[in-house]
This record gives sequence, structure tokens and C-alpha cells, in this order.
Amino acid sequence: MSRSRGAGHPILVRASNVPAGAVTQDSLASLERAVRGSVVRAAETLDRLGRDASHLVGKPVAAAAPADADDVVALVQWARRERVPLVVRGGGTSLEGGSVPSARSVVVDLSGWNSILEVREEELWARVGPGTVNLDLQRALRPRGLFFPPNPGSWTRSTIGGNVGTNASGPRSFAYGPTRAWVRAVEVVLGNGRRLRLGSLALKRSVGPDLLSLVVGSEGTLGIVTEVTVRLAPIAPTCEGLVVPLPDNARLGEVASRLARAHGTGLSAVEYVDRTCAAALAERRRSLGPTGQALLLLEIEADGPMQAAERRELVRELLSTVGVNGAAVAVNPEELWTLRGQAGTSLNEQVGPSVREDVAVPLGRLDELVDALRAIGRESGARFFLYGHLGEGSLHPNFAVDPASPAAERVRGKVVRAALALGGTISAEHGIGVLKIPYLAEEVGSDAVDWMLAVKRWCDPDGILNPGKIYPPP
Repeated sequence: MSRSRGAGHPILVRASNVPAGAVTQDSLASLERAVRGSVVRAAETLDRLGRDASHLVGKPVAAAAPADADDVVALVQWARRERVPLVVRGGGTSLEGGSVPSARSVVVDLSGWNSILEVREEELWARVGPGTVNLDLQRALRPRGLFFPPNPGSWTRSTIGGNVGTNASGPRSFAYGPTRAWVRAVEVVLGNGRRLRLGSLALKRSVGPDLLSLVVGSEGTLGIVTEVTVRLAPIAPTCEGLVVPLPDNARLGEVASRLARAHGTGLSAVEYVDRTCAAALAERRRSLGPTGQALLLLEIEADGPMQAAERRELVRELLSTVGVNGAAVAVNPEELWTLRGQAGTSLNEQVGPSVREDVAVPLGRLDELVDALRAIGRESGARFFLYGHLGEGSLHPNFAVDPASPAAERVRGKVVRAALALGGTISAEHGIGVLKIPYLAEEVGSDAVDWMLAVKRWCDPDGILNPGKIYPPP
């Protein structure tokens, strides 16, 4: 994979493992005959579909919206014959360039597959199209007293298929875990054209290696997911959002560890935003809480108001033992997490595009990571901002550096290696995409990369599915 550089300019994504050469008009005409869904070549649409939430940009030759799973099979078969890459897209919210199309590619636009096909309340599952927006699913389930726990910051736009592709998390993963824990089954069309159903509706299952888990987190490089069956959870009778101011000298690792170790708090989310992020978010919601301070964002679940009050008091007592004594402000949880998801956008509006990272370490090393990140900010001479999923040791450091510049890659390298040195990970929830490829082997090892590539080659022998993502070039 090669990338053109230039300060202030987006980076063009190219793929090196698919034969080069122009996609002919005859080939595109054959695409229109091969699928029953729509095929779009309008420049304005392709420009929009060539970007996601990263600074990367691609130039697809067309976009296809397949009509159904059979149409996806036909599309894959066409792509294999013509040796044209396919890049699946839902909400386009990837921060690592995972949904940016490589050169010569056709975007497989599944945003229209946004239907809730079936809900089984008594069995706690729902079958949905991959284009279903996360928040739309939550709102549809609410009258039934159910919800889908993963709620990434982009939940107002990100799709369930995209959540599966990146193993997305979100604030509530503190209590409920990432998307992988909430996927019962998927239907998928592999890059070899085979259509499979993976997983089961049974509550327990032990049938060899977990092939379903291979699809979750694979970022559309192994197959195109055409249907997802997700597990559901009952909504707590009482659910409260709380905003708590943090003193400047608060040790974030101590705060996180104290809350994570405690029993009976009912905490389902433990989030953090530094004072700059808090001020930026306050511009969007004036009543967020005290201004000029870093904030702890919490969610407490309870069986009713009385238990909620008891749990609030327990949380207050726990926080006081680590020097956090500010008064909490109550906020509607949906509004709180929607606002929290706008942290990166709010910062970009104030300081311009930045390097926005995604790393995690064990809670016992969290304060060391924060110290290392601040040191990187000082060394780079860049303004530094921090927010993230504090209760899991999962942080999103932001540095006011042009993300398309060589300086950005130096900062990114220092950040991910600081996390690795502390026993952490280079990607807690955003995936590998394009930007994390250089560091994959440093975390998992070369043998594991070879194993991943072997799976990729079997599922996608022609290398047509989302090339240039996750796997290092040969």
C-alpha cells in the first residue's frame, strides 16, 4: 500500500495486492448487468463515499447498493472475474480509514439495509440488516423494555454492520463488554463467493473454533455481512447519567480502579473528558456541568429510585476516598452519550483536525499511560487533549497536529508504543484500518500475522475485499 503525503492534504488510499489497471467502461457495464440493485457513478456521490471520519480519502470507480444477499453473491462473483476491489460501507464513521475505498474499487453501500427484521423479546435477540443505525435500533427496542448494550460514540450514525466489523464498544462496555459479546449470529458472503451462516441462537455452544469471532472485527476483509442477530438486554427500571467534576490533581488510574473494584455500584459506564474537551462540549450543552474542570461521566443502573439513591451515595463515598468530592449533575443518559460522542468533532471545530488515537492499558498502568501521553504532547509541541473510557483503561488522546503530516505519524508511533510498553493494545475499539497497519506485528507478533493472512487468503483468495486494510503488504 502506498500513500501520497502532504501537510494539509488528505492521504489517498491505494491497494498493492490487487492487480492495477483501469476499470473499463465495459467492466462497469457488466457490473450493472450482474446485480439487480442500483449502481451509481455520479462524481458527487462517489466523492462522499470516498471518505470516512479519518483524514484519508479514496476514489472509487462506482458504488453498488445490492438488493439482497443473492445480489451480494453476484457482486462478489463479478468482482472476482474482473479483479476489482469491493469496499463495504455503512455509516462511514471509521477513524482509522477502514471504510475508505482503495483505488479502482467499488463501494458496497449497505446503508439502505436498515431494517429490523425480527425481535424475540422472550429470547432476548433481534435480527437486523447490517445498515441499521445503532441509535435507531436502541429507540425501536425501548418500548419493549430492551436495548443493545454496545453504544459507540458514533451511535447516531454508525451501523450494526460497522459495529460488527470493528468490534465497536462505547461507554456501556464498562459493564457489558464490546460488540463481540452481543453477536449471536451473522450471515456473510465470503470473498470466495460462499454464503455462510455463522453462530447460533442457542445460549451455549461448543462446536470447534469460533468462526463467528473471526468475522467480528475483520473490517470487511473476509466477507460482506448481510444480516446480524444480536443479543439484547433488559433496560434497568432506573438509569441515570451523572457528571462529576474532577480536581486537577486527580490520578485517573486510581479513580478507575476504585470504581472498577467496587461491588454494588450499578455503574454501567465510567467515562472521562479533560477540561478542554469539557469546555468544548459545554458549547453544545450549557448545563453539562461545572466549567473549567475535567469531568467524570457516569451511568448508574438500578431497580428503582431508592436503590439508585443508595448507589449514588456509594459512588460518592468511593470517589471521596480518591480525592473527588465535587457535586454530581444529573443528565439524561441518551443525551449524555450522544454528547460524549461529539468530543472529537467539538475539538476539531476549536483547534482543527488532529491526531485522534485509540489505545488501552491495564488499569494498574493507566496513570503511567496518561503521564506518557502528556510527555508526548510536550515533546511534539502540540496541544494535547484527552478523553475516553476511563473504567476500562481505554483512552483517546488527541494531538493538534495535521493528521496527514509526517509529524502525525511520529506522534502516532509514540502513542501506540507507549501503550504496548505498558502491556496494552494499539487499538481498543477503532480497529486497524489503514493507519495502524505498521504496528500490528508489534502487538500480535509475526506468526500471528501469518495466521491472520492465511485466514484472509482462504476467505478471499483474490484479495478483493477491502484491500490495504488490517494486513501488512506482502
